[in-house]
Amino acid sequence: MPGTVKLRSVKKFGKENDGYELSDEETNGDYMTMESSSKDDKSKNCKKEESAIRVGFFQLFRFASCREILMMILGSLCAAVHGSAQPLMLLVFGLLTDTFIAYDIELNELKDPEKECRNNTIQWRNLTEDENFSLNMTMPCGLLDIEYEMTNFAYYYVAIGTAVFMLGYLQISLWVTAAAYQIQIIRKMYFRKVMRMEIGWFDCTSVGELNTRLSDDINKINDAIADQVGIFIQRFTTFVCGFLLGFARGWKLTLVIISVSPLIGIGAALMALFVAKLTGRELQAYAKAGAVADEVLSSIRTVAAFGGERKEVERYDTNLVSAQEWGIRKGLIMGFFTGYMWLIIFLCYGLAFWYGSSLVLNAQEYSPGTLLQVFFGVLIAAMNLGQASSCLEAFASGRGAATIIFETIDREPQIDCLSEAGYKFDKVKGDLEFHNVTFHYPSRPEVKILDQLSLQVKSGETTAFVGPSGAGKSTTVQLIQRFYDPREGMVTLDGHDIRGLNIQWLRSLIGIVEQEPVLFATTIGENIRYGRPGVSTDDIIKAAKEANAYNFIMDLPQKFDTLVGEGGGQMSGGQKQRIAIARALVRNPRILLLDMATSALDNESEAVVQEALDQVRLGRTTISIAHRLSTIKNADVIVGFEHGRAVESGKHDQLLERKGVYFTLVTLQTQGDKALNRKAGQEMEKAEASDPNAERKSFKRAGSYRESLRVSIHQRSRSQLSNIIPESSVAIAGELGPRSHSETCVPQELKSTLPVDEAEEVEPAPVTRILKYNLPEWPYMLFGSIGAAVNGGVNPVYSLLFSQILATFSMTDPVAQRREINGICLFFVLVGVISFFTQMLQGYSFSKSGELLTRRLRRLGFQAMLGQEVGWFDDHKNSPGALTTRLATDASQVQGATGSQIGMIVNSLTNIGVAIIISFYFSWKLTMVILCFLPFLALSGGFQAKMLTGFAKQDKEAMEVAGQISGEALNNIRTIAGLGKERHFVEMYEAQLEGPYRAAKKKANVYGLCYGFAQCVVFMANSASYRFGGYLVRQEGLHFSLVFRVISAIVTSGTALGRASSYTPDYAKAKIAAARFFKLLDRIPKISIYSCEGEKWDNFKGDIEFLDCKFTYPSRPDIQVLNGLNVSVKPGQTLAFVGSSGCGKSTSVQLLERFYDPDKGRVLIDGHESSRINVAFLRSKIGIVSQEPILFDCSIAENIRYGDNLRELSMNDVISAAKKAQLHDFVMSLPDKYDTNVGSQGSQLSRGQKQRIAIARAIIRDPKILLLDEATSALDTESEKTVQEALDKAREGRTCIVIAHRLSTIQNSDIIAVMSRGYVIEKGSHDYLMGLKGAYNKLVTTGAPIS
Repeated sequence: MPGTVKLRSVKKFGKENDGYELSDEETNGDYMTMESSSKDDKSKNCKKEESAIRVGFFQLFRFASCREILMMILGSLCAAVHGSAQPLMLLVFGLLTDTFIAYDIELNELKDPEKECRNNTIQWRNLTEDENFSLNMTMPCGLLDIEYEMTNFAYYYVAIGTAVFMLGYLQISLWVTAAAYQIQIIRKMYFRKVMRMEIGWFDCTSVGELNTRLSDDINKINDAIADQVGIFIQRFTTFVCGFLLGFARGWKLTLVIISVSPLIGIGAALMALFVAKLTGRELQAYAKAGAVADEVLSSIRTVAAFGGERKEVERYDTNLVSAQEWGIRKGLIMGFFTGYMWLIIFLCYGLAFWYGSSLVLNAQEYSPGTLLQVFFGVLIAAMNLGQASSCLEAFASGRGAATIIFETIDREPQIDCLSEAGYKFDKVKGDLEFHNVTFHYPSRPEVKILDQLSLQVKSGETTAFVGPSGAGKSTTVQLIQRFYDPREGMVTLDGHDIRGLNIQWLRSLIGIVEQEPVLFATTIGENIRYGRPGVSTDDIIKAAKEANAYNFIMDLPQKFDTLVGEGGGQMSGGQKQRIAIARALVRNPRILLLDMATSALDNESEAVVQEALDQVRLGRTTISIAHRLSTIKNADVIVGFEHGRAVESGKHDQLLERKGVYFTLVTLQTQGDKALNRKAGQEMEKAEASDPNAERKSFKRAGSYRESLRVSIHQRSRSQLSNIIPESSVAIAGELGPRSHSETCVPQELKSTLPVDEAEEVEPAPVTRILKYNLPEWPYMLFGSIGAAVNGGVNPVYSLLFSQILATFSMTDPVAQRREINGICLFFVLVGVISFFTQMLQGYSFSKSGELLTRRLRRLGFQAMLGQEVGWFDDHKNSPGALTTRLATDASQVQGATGSQIGMIVNSLTNIGVAIIISFYFSWKLTMVILCFLPFLALSGGFQAKMLTGFAKQDKEAMEVAGQISGEALNNIRTIAGLGKERHFVEMYEAQLEGPYRAAKKKANVYGLCYGFAQCVVFMANSASYRFGGYLVRQEGLHFSLVFRVISAIVTSGTALGRASSYTPDYAKAKIAAARFFKLLDRIPKISIYSCEGEKWDNFKGDIEFLDCKFTYPSRPDIQVLNGLNVSVKPGQTLAFVGSSGCGKSTSVQLLERFYDPDKGRVLIDGHESSRINVAFLRSKIGIVSQEPILFDCSIAENIRYGDNLRELSMNDVISAAKKAQLHDFVMSLPDKYDTNVGSQGSQLSRGQKQRIAIARAIIRDPKILLLDEATSALDTESEKTVQEALDKAREGRTCIVIAHRLSTIQNSDIIAVMSRGYVIEKGSHDYLMGLKGAYNKLVTTGAPIS
């Protein structure tokens, strides 16, 4: 086949494609030598480049005006001052501690009955003042009013708290407001620039991707330039001030604490390293299982045909074991390092307090307050450094997102539709000419679409383009509209190169009616008005009348004000088409382009629309592309296209004589006509008639605008097989014959093609059911919970020890004091060691139970998937990719509801429980006061979490309307460009941005207030509790260390509460993942493979009968594939199906295999109805060899053995099957013989070899029925001979059904059935059919492959 279109490398959609940014100077020769390899490298590079960050942090603010810059500077100052508040509070805290201790020492001194307070100094009772003075008794007493002092400290706290509230509010609201303004500008600039891009750019950038950029990516930039910056500055300042405080107040202790920190750092780094490594290993191990799942799911038909489901589940399960082991190791190591971190932290506490207390007591360099200031100063600094680093992530992802957006904003479009440049003529005649035009679509530079095309379209004439799909007909129309510029040659209008003309003006001359007209979601009148701005109502009515649309519009209740719905969904196909014609006419165009304008309509609408078009064409230059001959016959000139060239042109009769492209199309079509009209005579029940959109749905025509070239990739690779009479022939046959009135709405189907992940709302699964699956692991979970409980108790114990140390500072006996301190420091070490072991226990136990659960669920899920009927896999939601992801992620997310999650919950609960018990035990009054603040503490934590997520949701809602406009605009960019409506949409979009902008400003204030409140609550709580503590110490003799004990116990437990609430998202995710999983497990398949029910019988003969079978695929319910199929074959006979693609040949085979059951009619096997037969039994009697046989990634012997999964096959069985399939000699010539691995999908073998393995696989089953679906069509002549011989041998004594395109392969069949549109038009032996002089005869004599 000369000049077939071969697709070398098809790029993934959405990859940035730089293939088309080649300069014009580059010669065509070089251009075409870009081999696929370099293309592939290129696509890899694209990917790399996209992730690279090429925007500096400060460049993110390039759209800020002076006002915003001022706001950001003020915000930063507030943040910096706010950051210094915590260290400031520590200064107050140190003084407060010293005051308490001084007061306590005074009390302790006065407890001695020998001493008393005289003249504000403590003196021995029995000595005079001078004697006391000489004994150095100068300790003051009675001066310290503890309540008064505490009141002062409370005021300090309140003052700092108020300042923090104000600063927090300003810091957040200023930054967020400034960001809101900049984001609005970025959105406007980006959308404006995207709408100006040339169409070629859209081919290389998927609309979905642009929509995500407009929403998600710009939100990422927002995150990077809004509150995060303020928070980062604040935390960083705290870090600096904390260290400064430490060094200023006590450099020795600071250095000691810092010297320990590398141990923590090393631990954290090692943990990160190990976890990353182990996760990598786990993923690698799972990848093997995932590959098995992917391989099995993508070849589900082969698996089902050979009954390999149970075998595959076992194979998958064995691969899961290693993933499970790595997961458990990861849990153990994480537990080990977490334990290690806690151990180091407690050792560090012990060391700091031991060394610090010796500085306080022995050297008396520090007061106890200083010790606390230094210790906590360094601690807070370290914590804030850790928290600040989390902001860096937001900055990085913002810069990453900005890279592509800013580059688009800076890119100059190659064809700028909004530019003012270019000529406009006063008078246009309308002569179009193509001069040697060569063209490739930018998205697929390796496929030549037009090849040196030269062609004239005379003004005022109607020229029709015909030819196979992918021959370049629609492309010429797009070049006339200047959606693209040709690579070579030029297109002229009245002799002027259209590249020199003003684009908007050029497009205003052209009216276009497409196969699937795009209507916008507004009224009918507005839709017609889109054709020309400022058009009067009379013009609209006139255009509607000309387009035959006026009557049906006036019948609608709201007439011209009727809304057409999204994409015109409320209108039928014929109505939409006529509105689109009216829209084209209202422009009063000089040039009318009709691209398949009537193909999607049923007969009645077609007649009406065709009549409208015929009136309109008069006196205009018209180009009509059509597949239905009725619409082309009366054109002035008919041009036949093939391989991007105009190969013939002339009138209808002239072209018929030439016997070229046109002739082939006509013959095939008239054949289909006759048969179908016969059929239509029998079938007057319109209800079951096929569907008007059949052609559109079954092959969205290659190059069809709607799919914007993407579908055409898949199309054109198909047209290699059917090169001369391409798929369009199906459409041709399809256009006639019975049609229904049900004119289904296009957009419903288009909507369903969008991913519907969000749409699938599931009720979260009950936890009890998840735990039920985890029951066998109860001992692990028990031990894990014990470990978690001990870990939870650690925090409150810390507050016990900490307050105990403070108490020692007020002891009067130095020896006892030293002893006490050493004891406490040892206790710190002990707690550290215990928590090391319990963390390990918790980590290991829960990871073990979680991983076992994951494996169990994955296995069950996979088993359930393989048990579904084949039709279930046709749904795009259940594509192999989606299903493997579901196995990989959902199953592991379910762990979030059991396993470690239980650990976290137990941990937090014990933490809070122990803390509250301790507090109530030591001072219930103080505890009650602090508990009043606990809701606020917890709330503030919750608030902040909510702030970050809640606002995102509101933003989304606010952006939804704008998103609809941008989505509509980008999806229909060609229509908008054709109508020159880009500006209109940009203005609509910008008007919609006002709302979100105002919302963002309001949000800035609310968010600021909440943030300020959350930050200042701690200060307020402290001020109240210390003041009340002072009262209790004074009035009720409470020991001061208990005040600290109660306060720190409850504050730490408050943070634990916050931590617990931060785990809820995982938990919610887990419940939803589990629900999705259970939905899969609970689904009852329509055709169950695992069930034992159904008929079985012993002497299976293989007598097959199709009785009036009707069938539509569940994924495309509007296309009738089988239309009353009647055909039977006796045991041992061979039946051959011939007919064009899509006429239902393969479908009939799938009904026989029971991949599907017919909608109406029956399939009888040995007189038993197929839907009543046991599925596994039926499939075990059938062997199948298909056109592209699917082999599994294992040895040749394994692949052959796959043919029979019900029994153990010896090597001799394998060899005898191989001999029958002419395969044995070839296998023996390989070094590893039968153990040779065939590679993934059999990639190591040639087609002929794969085909013979598939035949051996079918033979080894010893089937009673053999199905050969185009078994030799993909082979060259040599292999074909060998394979054909093997097949002829295999057919002996079996019932056989053959589907073939090459007539040579079917001439000796017992029955040949010629099919068209799901119905047999002729059947009989070869000679009988040749004698009929019907469709079969014509096919044989013209020698065309039947495709």
